[in-house]
Amino acid sequence: MTTTALQKQALGRYGETVAERHLVDQGMLVLDRNWRCDEGEIDLVLRDGDVLVVCEVKTRSSDQFGSPHEAVDDAKVERLRRLADRWKTERSLTNVPDVRFDLVAVRHTPKGAALVDHVRGL
Repeated sequence: MTTTALQKQALGRYGETVAERHLVDQGMLVLDRNWRCDEGEIDLVLRDGDVLVVCEVKTRSSDQFGSPHEAVDDAKVERLRRLADRWKTERSLTNVPDVRFDLVAVRHTPKGAALVDHVRGL
């Protein structure tokens, strides 16, 4: 793996850790992290009261390649829906009625704490 790829991977792990901490501080319970199947990955699966939350985490250190929000388009949301169905099926939770899809955009700053923007309900 190249240095750039390793740096990108490390930035992603950092963002997921920051996002998880933020969501837990908001009272959510983490059910799964980095769940994978042949179709893709869910960054975080959480419970917010009675609601199942499927969360995409996007981390950036600059806007050079667009904002974290721009990286989550309609196709990405549709893929998250399919992945959520597979996650629920794998855990025999197909009767869970309330599923919400969230985005946590993390901006890594050179100094100080990361900036976190939690968008509920994509």
